[in-house]
Amino acid sequence: MSDSDPPDAAKLLPDAIHRAVRPGTALLRLETTHERRGILDGAWWPRSRDVGAELPGLIAALTEHLGPVTRVGLDSSAWEEAPTRLVVEDRVVHLDFSPVGDDTVLITRGDQDHFSLLVVPPHATPDAARTAMAAAVRADNLAEAEQILIDTGTEHADTGTDRKRPPTTEERPTRG
Repeated sequence: MSDSDPPDAAKLLPDAIHRAVRPGTALLRLETTHERRGILDGAWWPRSRDVGAELPGLIAALTEHLGPVTRVGLDSSAWEEAPTRLVVEDRVVHLDFSPVGDDTVLITRGDQDHFSLLVVPPHATPDAARTAMAAAVRADNLAEAEQILIDTGTEHADTGTDRKRPPTTEERPTRG
């Protein structure tokens, strides 16, 4: 790495991967051991909040690497609709929605094999999304998804949902 390279971004992903990351991209770090050290197994940057438009591509990509995906857990406050199932490549995939607000999607293969992916908000800038995705796929990552998004400036935009956040200094009531 030369002195002109960015300090952290260049260490996380090769430049070719950085250029390839765009909305609709999933980055995976799949561990084949029983010992998983990192919190997240990968990251996904959907183009929109439309589950029917976004999820089939992710499921198809994951099926190629993991085998058949049977169930997907999603945060109900992050998506425009909440269908209970999708048919992807002639297979039924069951969808579970709950108001968890944890900025992840949980992928289930088989009975008990789960993979947790960071969901980068569609409005994220390319640089912020790349940095968040790179952090999520680090084998030694111990940061929760929400913290990664905060650290990279990719927090949720107002999507009309009921996501809770602490009030900013300007919003806090003052004592008179």
